[in-house]
Amino acid sequence: MRTARITVTIVATLGWALSLCALSQDIGRKTYDHVVRKIAQKHGVEPDLIHAIIRAESNYDSFAVSVKGAMGLMQLMPATAKAYGVNNFYDPEENIEGGTKYLKDLIKLYGGKTNFVLAAYNAGQEAVKKYKGIPPYPETRDYINRIQASYRKSTIRTRTIIYRFYDGSGNLVLTNNPRLYALNKAN
Repeated sequence: MRTARITVTIVATLGWALSLCALSQDIGRKTYDHVVRKIAQKHGVEPDLIHAIIRAESNYDSFAVSVKGAMGLMQLMPATAKAYGVNNFYDPEENIEGGTKYLKDLIKLYGGKTNFVLAAYNAGQEAVKKYKGIPPYPETRDYINRIQASYRKSTIRTRTIIYRFYDGSGNLVLTNNPRLYALNKAN
């Protein structure tokens, strides 16, 4: 009889904790959604993929630090952050910007193959190269499964934004350069 009460208490507590965790993710997603959408549009990466990575990496904790030294929402390693222009790991916008740039490069490198992109983001490009595919690390395989529970696409597509304007002579100009577009649209 005593065992039954303990089991019920543990199950009820676990259910409450899981509800709290889901609520935390919803709040985190809402908190950073405007930043994710802005950066996703800028780089042509799907916002749902960025959100799935943030959820798996840090559960929306902008001050998260892994045991291996990865930091911030998208858990960037120091060398990766530096390569992608991140000076403050804990600044959500900088971290998401750097992580998304890195993600876009991985998408290009692996031809949009979701499993390879996620494996490289988690275990590193060298591990994917060494094993000629997804490394046999349980952590990496679990990571891929967790992300694909919400992001179920087998390939990732990026899109290039094409800007259209007329120059001073009235010629139609198409460009993928937002600065060129902004300069000419203002004139």
